[in-house]
Amino acid sequence: MADPDVGPRAAEATPEPAGPVEPVEPAAHPPLSRALVLLFAAAAGVAVATVYLAQPLLVTMGRDFGLSPGTVGLVVTLTQAGYGLGLFLLVPLGDLVDRRRLIVTQFAVLAAALAAVGVAGDTALLLAAMAAVGLLAVVTQSVVAYAASLAGPAERGRVVGLVTSGVVTGILLARTVSGALADLAGWRSAYLVSAALTSTLAAALYRVLPRTDVAASALSYRELLGSMVTLFAGERVFRIRAALALLIFAAFGTLWSSVALPLSEAPWSLSHTAIGAFGLAGVAGALAATPAGRLNDRGHARWTTGVGLVLLTLSWIPLAFTRHTLWALVVGAVVLDLAVQAVHVTNQTLIYNLRPEAGSRLIGGYMIFYSIGSATGAITSTTMYAATGWIGVCALGAGFSGSALALWALTLDRPSKRRPAAPVVTRSAAR
Repeated sequence: MADPDVGPRAAEATPEPAGPVEPVEPAAHPPLSRALVLLFAAAAGVAVATVYLAQPLLVTMGRDFGLSPGTVGLVVTLTQAGYGLGLFLLVPLGDLVDRRRLIVTQFAVLAAALAAVGVAGDTALLLAAMAAVGLLAVVTQSVVAYAASLAGPAERGRVVGLVTSGVVTGILLARTVSGALADLAGWRSAYLVSAALTSTLAAALYRVLPRTDVAASALSYRELLGSMVTLFAGERVFRIRAALALLIFAAFGTLWSSVALPLSEAPWSLSHTAIGAFGLAGVAGALAATPAGRLNDRGHARWTTGVGLVLLTLSWIPLAFTRHTLWALVVGAVVLDLAVQAVHVTNQTLIYNLRPEAGSRLIGGYMIFYSIGSATGAITSTTMYAATGWIGVCALGAGFSGSALALWALTLDRPSKRRPAAPVVTRSAAR
C-alpha cells in the first residue's frame, strides 16, 4: 500500500521549487546543543501561552465587559483570527530576512500588545488588543522554523519535537498560571505579568540567539506571499496535513475554549485556579511530542498519525461524562492532548522536509489551518454550549475528530507521484 506520508523521505516526491530562489551552497548542520534547543522551546512556549491566557478567564472577562456566554468566545476567536493573519503575513518573512532579528522584534511588540489587553477599558480596545496578541504570537512558528533550519535532517524530527514540547507546556501553563493570577489579583494581572515576561525574554533572545547569514533572495515580499499559494497547490502532502491540522485543532479548541463554562457552574462552581489547573491534565501531550518526532525520523509517520486520530476520536467518550465526575475530564484531556500533539509534530516535520529552503512559508501556511481550526472550535463550541449544553459540545468535538480520522483513511491508498528530488537550498546557518 503506497502512503503519501512515509516520513522524511517524502521530500523526494516534490517538484522543483516554485519561483526563483537564489542558489546557496548547502551548509553543514552540526548537532544543536541541548541548551539552545531548550531556549527555543522556552521561547516558543512563552509566546504561544499568550494566545491561551484568556481561556480560563472567559467567564470573568465576559462579566466585566458585559458579554453573554454565547458571544464571549469572540475573545478567543479574534485572537485566533489575528494568529491566522500573522501566519500569512509575518511567518513567511523568515525566508526573506534575518530570523533572529524578526523573532526579537516580534517578542518586543508582543509585550506591548499584552500590556494593552491588561489596561483595556472598553470592549473595542480589548478585542483589538486580543487580535494584536494573536497576530504577534505567531513568533512561536518563527521559532519552530528557525530551530528546524539549524537542525540537520537526521535530528530534525527530534528538535521539532522538543520545541513543540515547549509549545505544549506553554499552552498548559498558560491556563494554570492565568487562572491562579486571576484569583490573586484579577484577570488583568495575567496579561500584565505576561507582558513583563515577554519583554524580558526579548532582551535575552537578542543576546543568546545565534547570528545568521541571510542570502539575497530573488523573491519580493509580494512574491513570497504568493508562493505560499503555489506551494499549497503543488504539494499534496502539504494539503493533506494542513486539512488534518484544521480538524484536529478544531477539536482541541472545542474542548479548551468551552470547558471553563461547565466547570464554573453547578455542580462544580470551580475557581479560576482550579479551572486553569485542568490544563495540566494534558501534560501527556507535551510528553508525546518528542517521541512522535523520533518516530517520524524513523519513517513511522503513517502509524503515528493513525493511532493519534483514533485516540482523538475516542477521547470524547470520557469527556462527555465531565458533569458527573471530574476524573472523566482528566482522562479525556490527557488522551486528547496526547493525540493532537503526536499528529501535530508529525505534520510539521513532514511538511518542513518537503522543501527546507521554504521552511518558514510551509510552517506558516500549515499553521494558518491550525488557526482556522482553533478559531472554529472556539466560536462553535461556546455557541453550541449556549444552545445544547456540554453534551452538544462533546458531539461537536467528536465530529471534528471523526472527520480527521476519515480524511486520513481516505487518503492512505493514493500513491504519491515520485519525481527526482529538487536540490536542497539552505538559506541560513549558525555561525
